[in-house]
Amino acid sequence: MLRSDGARFDIRCSSEGRSRFYECARRGQNKIRPSISCRLKNNAVTVSDTEKCIIGKIDNVKTSPNRQVKAHPFRIYFRSILPFLLFFLRNVNAAQEPVPSEANQSRMDVDLILVNGTVYTVNEKQPHADAIAVTDQRIVFVGSNEDARKFRGDKTRIIDLSGKTVVPGFTDSHCHIFGIGEREMRLNLEGTNSLEGFLAKVKARVAQTERGKWITGRGWIETFWKPPQFPTREDLDKIALDNPVFLTRADAHAAIANSAALKIAKIDKGTPNPFGGEILKDKTTGEPSGMLLDNAQDLVAKNIPKPTDAEREQAFLLGVHREIGLGWCEIQNAGSHAEDIKIIRKCLDDGKVKLRFINAVYGPGEDAQRFLREGPTIDAFDHRFTQRTIKVIFDGALGSRGAALLKPYSDAPESSGFLTEKESDLKPIFEEALRRGIQVETHAIGDRANHVILDLYEQAFKAVPPDQRKIRKPRWRVEHAQIVDPADLPQFAKLGVIPSMQPSHAISDLFLAPARLGMDRLAGAYAWQSFLKSGCIIAGGSDAPVERGEPMIEFYAAVARKSVKGFSGDGWHPEQAVSREQALKMFTTWPAYAAFEEKDKGSIEPGKLADFTVLSQDILKTHAVMTMVGGEIIFSNSHLN
Repeated sequence: MLRSDGARFDIRCSSEGRSRFYECARRGQNKIRPSISCRLKNNAVTVSDTEKCIIGKIDNVKTSPNRQVKAHPFRIYFRSILPFLLFFLRNVNAAQEPVPSEANQSRMDVDLILVNGTVYTVNEKQPHADAIAVTDQRIVFVGSNEDARKFRGDKTRIIDLSGKTVVPGFTDSHCHIFGIGEREMRLNLEGTNSLEGFLAKVKARVAQTERGKWITGRGWIETFWKPPQFPTREDLDKIALDNPVFLTRADAHAAIANSAALKIAKIDKGTPNPFGGEILKDKTTGEPSGMLLDNAQDLVAKNIPKPTDAEREQAFLLGVHREIGLGWCEIQNAGSHAEDIKIIRKCLDDGKVKLRFINAVYGPGEDAQRFLREGPTIDAFDHRFTQRTIKVIFDGALGSRGAALLKPYSDAPESSGFLTEKESDLKPIFEEALRRGIQVETHAIGDRANHVILDLYEQAFKAVPPDQRKIRKPRWRVEHAQIVDPADLPQFAKLGVIPSMQPSHAISDLFLAPARLGMDRLAGAYAWQSFLKSGCIIAGGSDAPVERGEPMIEFYAAVARKSVKGFSGDGWHPEQAVSREQALKMFTTWPAYAAFEEKDKGSIEPGKLADFTVLSQDILKTHAVMTMVGGEIIFSNSHLN
């Protein structure tokens, strides 16, 4: 707009406010009550759409107890305020007038209309629809094709979905984005179904590598080898004497090293186990076998040259590219260090990433302490980056026998696994997190780890009662919650703790779980229905690169509870499978709640962000053909118009 003296000023409305205005107008509602606060300073006025609040460039302000938006301030000279108010009130009055018909709303000039779709909204008030209208990254209409077309303007893009399925943008509630990319950059041992096949891949890499250089890789798992035994340093020494080799198991909780790598790390028969880890040794000679569990991996890993920042950024972008191609619109990154966060922010700032991120910071440690001091970041980079969570790793994995159990392993009675953090180190962090409004998520796989972490959570909740917390209901999480004593299971709902689970773990681990646990303990293993019936929600994820990371595999595993080849064995407890509707919620609305995003994401309804996953057909026989974030197509392998 122009002032009388020719000076220009802008009037901006937040996308949230505009989409709500559109929806009220579409429905013919006349209850819009604007609130304007002004503050005089140096003959200028700061105007905010939030009552009793002066805003700055990046302030996050609440316009209601349940909604958080990012404020965009503007300044105008005092003598221009009157025309502005008259202009604003005139339009509010217009909105208050009765709306004669839907047809009169056709000049909204929405940005995008999707028609002829099979839309599953995950909104109980309107479960299904044919069409969606979008403007300014937000949904403004959900309904029929006929009504959607009334929102068409001269610049509106219309996409005919030709019957394809649309669901709220999938969220991976637990993955490791840098690891996904690194898997593509390093020696990828995924799919090696025998020791011989594993060694053949390593041998081929040795032939391409300069003598003395490290060889690293990830992805092997011995479950289907015959016999299903860990490899040894002697196996690697036969093909790699002159190169140090360090190869991580798929779950990242164990690794095999050859003799050259062990020598560099100064590991021998006299080396003690570090806290939270184990150096596996030959029972006869006492010599290290080469297998290192959990924290013992660091003894070798710290000697491997670190990747450059450019290589880390490449890994990150490769991971992002894979995620959006699979149909994920948001990932909840399960742990990062300070250097990772810098790369994520840089790529977002450079516009290289459209994927939405909920990021967790590893703790305890220096990174977590800095995070506690600085506090959370909410909806930065235009709703693309939130960091409000500390991630704790509390035990190992079931396959490598590092998961902490209440009783010994059935196939290794000398071991019950181990905790990887000291309880005394966690208590002060948990209490401070409650005071600072920081969420906590803890990796806990074994029944002992789950039992102890629930106790620690409860102690923290009692030490810092709701009136002393920044967020009264903190929505803390347990990542994996794979093996839970049935007596402990009701504690999750009682404490308001959210199990964050990955269905594909069940159909991978249930091949080995009966041997590790015995049949009795499987009653509390991957107990999805038991959690739901107790009053919990489940945030669903993939744990990629531990698993493939494909949303359709996760959905299938949750609904079928069978291997991808259709196998189900004794102890698989098919009654723990979930319905299709429940599975869809595991990757849409429940992750949104787990991340405090339920007002913006998780379902397809007016006012929410326009994040959609478009599937080729029925959700159990499909793949992603389009990924949309904020109404923008960020991936497509379809010829949709």
